[in-house]
Amino acid sequence: MSASSWAFSPYYTSRVIFIISLNVEKPRKVTDVYRLLLTATTVFVGAICILALVSLLFMGGSSTKNMSSPVVVSATAKQTATVIFLHGLGDTGHGWAASLAGIRLPHVKYICPTAPTIAVTLNAGVRMPSWFDLLTLEADGPEDEEGIKKATSTVHQLIEAEEKNGIPSNQIFLGGFSQGGALALYSAFRYQKPLAGVIALSCWLPMHSKFPNNALGNTDIPILQCHGDMDPLVPHKWGILTHEKLKSFAARAEFKSYHGMMHSSCDEEMQDVKTFIQKYTPSS
Repeated sequence: MSASSWAFSPYYTSRVIFIISLNVEKPRKVTDVYRLLLTATTVFVGAICILALVSLLFMGGSSTKNMSSPVVVSATAKQTATVIFLHGLGDTGHGWAASLAGIRLPHVKYICPTAPTIAVTLNAGVRMPSWFDLLTLEADGPEDEEGIKKATSTVHQLIEAEEKNGIPSNQIFLGGFSQGGALALYSAFRYQKPLAGVIALSCWLPMHSKFPNNALGNTDIPILQCHGDMDPLVPHKWGILTHEKLKSFAARAEFKSYHGMMHSSCDEEMQDVKTFIQKYTPSS
């Protein structure tokens, strides 16, 4: 989750106000009381105005109209493959474009779309970029099935657009981090044409109880699943359980753990991603 998601958390705002109150000296005169109250009120109102302004600028309005154009890292040689990479909750396509540019292969195009802005139940209804609503942190809790299916349709449209540009489906990778990785896995199994592979970082399989019956295709493609063993948000155990589920119907799923890594990425992981893409991508 990016820093922007915390910036609008009611908990964070209350902590800021609390910290301000701790630093206010105890007044000795009535006039001092009014002065301090006026100052505190001004600071509070100013903070709320700034938060509202930033929210309008960055969080947008309608969830259907707020999807900006994807960030694209173009191939530097003749393109033979595409990686569509989906960010995590509260992030944008820009958040991963730089990381992918750092491991880019000359014949690969990288597409990093940004999720629409919606109210996220798990974060007290705060609006932020999210591929679908998150209702709970429980592994077997309720899921936003309608939202997941809608987001999957969006991902499939991105794949189809690349196919129209001359890249066959079996040279198109789906990848993502956290919520984006979950969507990448689900979207791959719901796509009927063969894909090149899936890169699933620090994530899970949505609606896992419906698999393998829910899979329409891509159960025989390579899958790179990576997870930090110190992840406090999507626990490492969830990654292991997800891998066990995948192995029951997707034999080419591979799981890699990273010692000390939290809910983030690291250089070793990104090099593994590069090697994975390179292994299953033609250079000409």
